[in-house]
Amino acid sequence: MRWIQTLREFVRSQPDVFRFLVFGFGGYIVWHLSYEEFLKPATLLDEYITQNLIVVTELLMDFLGYEPLAFFQQNDGLFRYRVGIQGAQGVMVGPSCDGVVLFALFAIFILSFPGRWLRKLWFIPLGIAAIHAANILRIVSLLLIQLYFGEDALKFNHDYTFTVFVYSIIFALWYGYTVGAGFRLRPEGTKAP
Repeated sequence: MRWIQTLREFVRSQPDVFRFLVFGFGGYIVWHLSYEEFLKPATLLDEYITQNLIVVTELLMDFLGYEPLAFFQQNDGLFRYRVGIQGAQGVMVGPSCDGVVLFALFAIFILSFPGRWLRKLWFIPLGIAAIHAANILRIVSLLLIQLYFGEDALKFNHDYTFTVFVYSIIFALWYGYTVGAGFRLRPEGTKAP
């Protein structure tokens, strides 16, 4: 029963932190269940975002002087899941790479954090657009790595380098939101360097 008393003291002394934790974890659970049980099977959200990633990547590769290669799915030909350039095998862009889950995590963090709703309403779409742009840059970079350095370099950079890159963008956006909202991230009485 000591842990109940400790929890009560924590809630009383840190109501904003407790609220953030409850809404953050609760929001993620609600998102995950509704995404897996409803959105993913009943909508084409992932397919449309993947299609956008591929089309914009091809436009950017064409602008950079590389000849894009279009790959279509075998089943219907409506949505593409691969993107490539002349001289390379191409990369697959699937639901785990389209960024939808990252969009949700970003939005849940911002919604759970204390602050003005008007600021949240413009910051969330701006952040999602930045994450989407980072994902496009990631795909372009992976295509170039595949072309010039091969499959081993592609796999390493896909698994490590660009995972750190995209999550760093998200953390930078979160940090920017918290600092821009005027929240103190340093203990009282300490000075900034």
